[in-house]
Amino acid sequence: MAKMKRKAFVDKDYCVACGTCVKVCPLQIIKIEQGVFADINYDKCVGCGKCANVCPASVIEVKSVEVNQ
Repeated sequence: MAKMKRKAFVDKDYCVACGTCVKVCPLQIIKIEQGVFADINYDKCVGCGKCANVCPASVIEVKSVEVNQ
């Protein structure tokens, strides 16, 4: 049986690469790629939602996803 975990996802097409999410991530797993969009290390993301809460462009969403154990 698959287990559900929360993960943050960025809509890279609309990300403005402001870096606000980078500053609030408690695990420091978000970086700005190529100066264009935020990239989240999904394997390490715990889905706390802090990045989504501060995103001025509202392009980060926390979703429940299945993970294989």
